[in-house]
Amino acid sequence: MVGSLRLVGDGRWRLADLAQALAARDRQAAGPNAPACGLYLVGVDYAPEVPVLT
Repeated sequence: MVGSLRLVGDGRWRLADLAQALAARDRQAAGPNAPACGLYLVGVDYAPEVPVLT
């Protein structure tokens, strides 16, 4: 995923290219693998819960 997003960021892929790669559900259609070194989770943000009306 990171390699595919980098292609978009570099301007070599359009968002439509990324969507097409995801829709293909085939690893060969995606961008290159990004090296694992330096990748880490900084945080997770969740959308606020929507109140349920009863």
